[in-house]
Amino acid sequence: MEHESSTLPSNVSTRCTFFTTDPDDYHCDVILTVKRATGTFSLIGCLFMLFVIWLLRRYNSLAQKMVVSLTVAAFFDSVAYVMGESHPVGSLCNFQAWWLTYFDWCALAWVCLITINLYLNLVQEIRTEHYEIPYHLLAWGVPMVMASLPLFLGYYGPAGAWCWITDSHVAWRFGIWYVPLFSLIFLMICCYARIICVANQRMQSWIGTFNPERERRKMALAEEIGPLKWYPFVYLLVSLFPLINRIHNAIYPASPVFSLTLLHMLSAPLHGLANSFVFSLDAWSQLSTTGLKLAVTSRLCDQTRIGEYHPAYVRYTHDLDTNSDSDDEDNNILFYSPDMALKDRGP
Repeated sequence: MEHESSTLPSNVSTRCTFFTTDPDDYHCDVILTVKRATGTFSLIGCLFMLFVIWLLRRYNSLAQKMVVSLTVAAFFDSVAYVMGESHPVGSLCNFQAWWLTYFDWCALAWVCLITINLYLNLVQEIRTEHYEIPYHLLAWGVPMVMASLPLFLGYYGPAGAWCWITDSHVAWRFGIWYVPLFSLIFLMICCYARIICVANQRMQSWIGTFNPERERRKMALAEEIGPLKWYPFVYLLVSLFPLINRIHNAIYPASPVFSLTLLHMLSAPLHGLANSFVFSLDAWSQLSTTGLKLAVTSRLCDQTRIGEYHPAYVRYTHDLDTNSDSDDEDNNILFYSPDMALKDRGP
């Protein structure tokens, strides 16, 4: 989430203070370029996910809505990584740090809630449709508290390639982000291990003569678990190098390593892009040429409209020509009105 902050004199430009006091040092340009590039890739990945979700109408069930919310959080999180250079101390720097912390936490919260929702559905066999509002309160509310604590305490400031918790408050960096992050990842992995174990037991219990309903349930169970189980591993993979770099920075604050910092910049902003790859595993079967044509046709060419008929749109007539030989004429009586003199149609 963060990068090692500068330990250099305050009269040095904040743009290039990662490794040396030389503003022309090429390391700084490499770090900033990589940060913007990975952040941009994540933005594109999130936009791709939102487009496919809209195109394939994958926003009906609660689990699908939660993936939409995760994508929105990852999108705004990626925005922080393309905001530009590290800003000097001030309100803009504090805003960037708060934004980054808040949406990092929002994305993590939605991954946790997706795991909890799947656990309740499959292990506890509890219906969770009525939990949608509490889920939103937790996913957007708890991150607000976590992001606001360092803001109120004045711990945000320049932190290298972006603004975050400053170098003088290293314990808060771990307490606010890394310790909760890896604790939650460990708990999510345990939950998915339990979910997969229960699912396999049910698969074995369904062995026997062919039953269409049973087979449908097995396929639905496998499809539901398949893509969702990878989201915690996404966070684990993209957080390893930032954690290693942060530990090194805490031990040797004056000796940052360029290779570790570069790996940090390559992986930290990639949540959105990694989520899009996981989402593609589930939606890939519908992203074939034929599937895309059908989806686009359904979205853009379907003119079906369901609405109410209003009397203003109906032309009343006193005479209906029942002797017409034309099959194209519609002689069906849609409405009855007292002022209409309907002709006796007879048997």
